[in-house]
Amino acid sequence: MIVTQSLEKYESFQMRVQPLLEIIYDEPTVKTLLKQIFALLQDYSSDFHEENLNKWSQDNILLITYGNSLQKRGETPLVTLKNFLEKYLKDTITGVHILPFFPYSSDDGFSVIDYLRVNPQLGDWEDIKNIANQFDLMSDLVINHISSQSDWFQQFQRGEKPGCDYFITVDPKTDLSAVVRPRSTPVLTPVDTPSGEKHVWATFSADQIDLNFANPNVLLEFIKIILIYIEEGAKYIRLDAVGFLWKEIGTSCIHLPPTHAVVKLLRELVQLVNPHVVLITETNVPNRENLSYFGNRNEAHMIYNFSLPPLLLHALLQGKSDYLKTWMMSMPPAPLGCAYFNFTASHDGIGLRPTEGLLSEQEYYTMLETMQQFGGKVSMRKKPDGSESPYELNISLFDAMKGTIKGEDKWQVQRFLCSQTVMMSLEGIPAFYIHSLLATPNDYYKLKLTGRNRSINRSELDLNELEDKLSHPHSPQSIVFRELCRRIQIRRRQTAFHPNATQYTLQLKPSLFGFWRQSIIRDQSIFCIFNLTDRPQLLQLSELNLVCTDPWCDLISGEKVDDIYSCLTLHPYQALWLTNKF
Repeated sequence: MIVTQSLEKYESFQMRVQPLLEIIYDEPTVKTLLKQIFALLQDYSSDFHEENLNKWSQDNILLITYGNSLQKRGETPLVTLKNFLEKYLKDTITGVHILPFFPYSSDDGFSVIDYLRVNPQLGDWEDIKNIANQFDLMSDLVINHISSQSDWFQQFQRGEKPGCDYFITVDPKTDLSAVVRPRSTPVLTPVDTPSGEKHVWATFSADQIDLNFANPNVLLEFIKIILIYIEEGAKYIRLDAVGFLWKEIGTSCIHLPPTHAVVKLLRELVQLVNPHVVLITETNVPNRENLSYFGNRNEAHMIYNFSLPPLLLHALLQGKSDYLKTWMMSMPPAPLGCAYFNFTASHDGIGLRPTEGLLSEQEYYTMLETMQQFGGKVSMRKKPDGSESPYELNISLFDAMKGTIKGEDKWQVQRFLCSQTVMMSLEGIPAFYIHSLLATPNDYYKLKLTGRNRSINRSELDLNELEDKLSHPHSPQSIVFRELCRRIQIRRRQTAFHPNATQYTLQLKPSLFGFWRQSIIRDQSIFCIFNLTDRPQLLQLSELNLVCTDPWCDLISGEKVDDIYSCLTLHPYQALWLTNKF
């Protein structure tokens, strides 16, 4: 009986996994891999699970932070983070994305030396588990590349197994002009080995060496890593830079079919082990390419909404919703079992590639110039023809809201709150970068210290100094933090803000941006209306077609609507959540 059950389980596993492996590897490799992967999964799950379509609700709110974004003398950073979360955000957020917390050699964590150790400067696995016990944990899987100081790459340099077979070597005379690059550094890096100099593939930097997934043992290594992360409490697995995973000479080496097959495979395996775990892809690319990672609702559970940050920034700088509205009307609802991951700022800059084909050239460059006037930087990437083009804006989002294209003004706090309220109102799951939640300005000291543009928005804050600012009711940090927490807590109670609730773009005048959300069971509607300008704007409620039999109220201000045919005046950057259920 046990043998029969085991056979049936294997056959079910084989039916789900084999077709995906066949896209990636040849038949003999697939047969071996199936047995190896099946054996791995047995150690982590006695029962295989079916898909869970209820992974999230309107209650899910995430925080994005480095493990050492907050620091306190005499305390390890992960302990400091846990204490801050418990004291200030226990009733506000439900999950936390701790950016790579492993030993690393560069790129603030994204050049991982050891995937299975916690950076001792941050803490240990016990500290990670303590946070994961109270908040849903998102863990990075830096899957495309590894540090040149890792054991695997050191083995490569010595000609030892297994690392000697884990990397991609290419003749430097090979034409790689078709390869899509996110950086301006050379794609190949020379390395000395016992058999002479070799050139290894390095998409991001000479310290971040790409792994060779054409070797099935590399895939097995990462399956083992994912299973350990899940066992350690991760509820979200973030696939960093996954679009570059597979290489084929003569192609763009981005979004290739085997890459999509790997994502599909990992989704299947995660689902079999723990159906509550979410796989999220990080692909900072034009919108259509990004959407492809939903697959046919069989790839990522969530994808980053990368076009939102630059388009929302543009709308608030220009005081008009045209491009933001056009993009939003073109966005399909997330497929069943999938969701958008909404954000406006992160540890990286504001990506510019997601604006390709969405902004006019003139307004695109006006946005860049305005950000530079507000103290920001522009990072470049190398294009296939050898030329360079802007890749991302590096600036604190709070300082990006200093003014408009007309210059700095007095509306920074209100404009910033408006931007965050738009983000948390949209279809999807909202995520707040810690330095947005805390209204952190540009960090010129760290920028000068590292010489890296991204450091401008990667501050390491002294907790005592931060708490002093938060305790002063009139400081920008206190005002923003308290009001955002209040609005987040209101949002979490509204069924119309379920990540998959209906969303419909409203056709209002350009100075306003609006959309309608309706709960899945249709018991609540919320009209989300935003004044994108520094001037009062009139809203004719008759444009919204409010149901006359229902009472209506703005959840943010608490004001009730007595006459659904009246006219409301929206103050500069005011946000409305008009609902029939409160």
